[in-house]
Parts: sequence; structure tokens; C-alpha cells
Amino acid sequence: MTTVVPTSEEDPALSVVRFTSELAWSDAGPEVMEQQASRLCVEAQECMVMNRWLDLTSLMLTSADIVFSNSKVSEKDLECIFTVICNLVTKSRSPDEELEMAKLICAKIIQQPSDKPALRLKILFNLYNLLDNAYCRFYVFMKALNLAVSGKVTEHVIPSFQKIDSFLKEWNLEVQDQRELFLSVANALKDSKSSAKDSFKFLTKYLATFSYEDTYKMGEAKEEAARTIIEFVKAPDMFQCDLLDMPAVGQLEKDAKYALVYQLLKIFLTQRLDAYLEFQAANSALLKSYGLVHEDCIAKMRLMSLVDLASHKSGRIPYALIKDTLRIDNDEVELWVVKALTTKLIDCKMDQLNQVVLVSSCTERVFGLRQWQALRTKLGTWRGNIESVINTIQANKITEDSSQAVQGMMIR
Repeated sequence: MTTVVPTSEEDPALSVVRFTSELAWSDAGPEVMEQQASRLCVEAQECMVMNRWLDLTSLMLTSADIVFSNSKVSEKDLECIFTVICNLVTKSRSPDEELEMAKLICAKIIQQPSDKPALRLKILFNLYNLLDNAYCRFYVFMKALNLAVSGKVTEHVIPSFQKIDSFLKEWNLEVQDQRELFLSVANALKDSKSSAKDSFKFLTKYLATFSYEDTYKMGEAKEEAARTIIEFVKAPDMFQCDLLDMPAVGQLEKDAKYALVYQLLKIFLTQRLDAYLEFQAANSALLKSYGLVHEDCIAKMRLMSLVDLASHKSGRIPYALIKDTLRIDNDEVELWVVKALTTKLIDCKMDQLNQVVLVSSCTERVFGLRQWQALRTKLGTWRGNIESVINTIQANKITEDSSQAVQGMMIR
């Protein structure tokens, strides 16, 4: 964070007012420039004496556009000027005044997002660090995020997304603000191929904020719900999600516009390749409109179908069944099994002699209530087994100690 060190007796705020006003009136001639600069400095002093910090902020921001556009002002000077302006928020007398001051500064900074976007972003984060009020910080963060997207400098804000959970605890946001945050983060990540999974994660966080009680608001999530489904289908390395359990996604099932998108999700999460091929034959234009590549969808559905076989065949899958289900040649069976192994979808061994795949475990495509109940049952069984082992060890230890005691008495 930039620190302004006064080099004269004049207050830094007055120095900024004088500098910017002289810059603004320089074309009017020396006399007019001095007259206007003096007038604005007097007005600024009155604000300072009366503790009218919001008015002073507004006054100092009047010439901000000129400062940004003037080639004679270096980026270092720009940063110093706005550091002085941003520092005024530390003098605010209430959270409401602090928020109003932050809004004024943000409004001026984000006006031209494509002009020096990285510097503007740095100024906003300097402002963020000066704020005490949690909601003010959230407000400035959102403005910085939107500026980064508009100015195409999202690489400067993406690292901060790793701290979103701690930010949420600090900001203590209402549900509507959480939705705005999650959706904005997802939008910032969507154009970054390396962040596709993170974009999907924040989209699902956004959708998860809607419940059946939000019927009157849930409609606003339809487009994002469809987008999340398409992102899941497109992703070559995502094979599990809980979208089907979300009310915001469930509303698409009977929606006139997005019902087919919902049907596509159900195919990928609950059915096999044959169902997808049938769907594609009837809706090829729809898939193309969403940018889905048929060959990529087939490859993903083959893996999903193999997972489905692994979860339904008691740990033994004949090669012939894999061949028929995945619609591949005999010599491709082991290739697809290896693909499923390398993507950690299944854990298995191939019995080439008997032409079967022996599955020890597999990934669940959907992890909903049924899967949680099964996990609970399994953990209960494990707990019971462990308690039985502990009881057996303790019983054996008591018997051993008793035998040693009896032997000791006999020796005496």
C-alpha cells in the first residue's frame, strides 16, 4: 500500500487540491488558475475544519478525470494523489459516511476501466485496506472485481478467490450479496481455461443459495443453472456433481426453454451412452448451439457409462458388456478401462484370461441423499468392527494378566 509522506507544512489533502485544480485550470492562464486554485483550497480547508469529510472527498474527486487523462501526470503521482483521497475514509465519523465516501471514490475509479486498469485496480485495493466496515470492504471488492473483468486484468484478482471463504466470514453477507459475489467470481473465471473447475465451483455455490422457499426469486437463476449444466457436460475431467439435488436446477425440468438441457444433465449423471446417442440424434442443433462437440460428449459418456457398469455389476464386468455398452471394438476395451483408471474413476484389475474387469471401488456420478445414507451405513459398520476388535484385545489382555498373576502365586 502506498504511503504519502508530507514534504511541506501544507496538509497532503490541500496539496492534492492545489495540484489538481492548477492542472484543471492551466489553459485559462496564470491569473485564473491561481484564483480557482485558491478558491478550492479555501473550500477544502472549510471542509476539514468542519469535519465534512464526505464533502472534501467529493471536492477532491472533481478533477480526477483530468488527472487520469493528463500525460504529464505519471502513474506514481496518480497513485499518490488517490492514496491521499482514499485515506480520507479513515476520518469518517460513521459506517454510513465511510460507505458513501467509498462509493464516491469507486464511482470515479471505475468510469474508464480500459484506461490504466491495473493502476485503477491497485487504487481500489489500497482503498479496501483502509476500510474498517465489513460491508464497505465487500462493496469495494465487488467494484474491483467488476473493474478487473471490464479492464481484462482478472489475473490480478484471481489469487484473492482462494480467500473467499474467510472473506465471507468477515463480511457476514446476506444471501442476495452472497449470490452477487459467487456469480461475479464465476464470471471472472469463465474466460480462463485453467480456472474452468473454479468457475464451475462458484456457479454451484451461487445455485446452492436458492431453496424451494425462494420460488419468486429462483427464476433469475434459470440461465445460470443451464450454463452450469453445459459447463459440466463440456468439462473433460469432471464426472461427479450434485446439481440434480439443487432446486435452482430442478426448476428447469419442466421449463419451456431449458427442459432439454436438464434432460441432458440427467443422461450424463444417471444413464449410459445409448441414451446420449438417442438424445443427440434428436437434438444435434441444440448441442451445437451450446458449443458442445459430439465426439467429446461421446468420450465422456463412455467413461460415465463404464462407471455406471462398475457400480451395478457386483464388482465383475465382462469385456463383452463393456464393448456393447461403450459401442467400441474388442481391442478397445482395455484402453477405456485404463482411461477410467488414470482418471481415478474406478479402481480395478483386468483379468485377461477370463475377459472380465474386477472392480474394487468406483466414483459415484451423483452424491446425493442415497449416497450419504450408504456412507453412513458403511461408517457405522466400520465403527462396529473397530469396537469389536478393541473389546477382543481388551478381553485377551485381561485373560493374559490373570494368567500371569496365577503363575506368580504358584512360583511363590
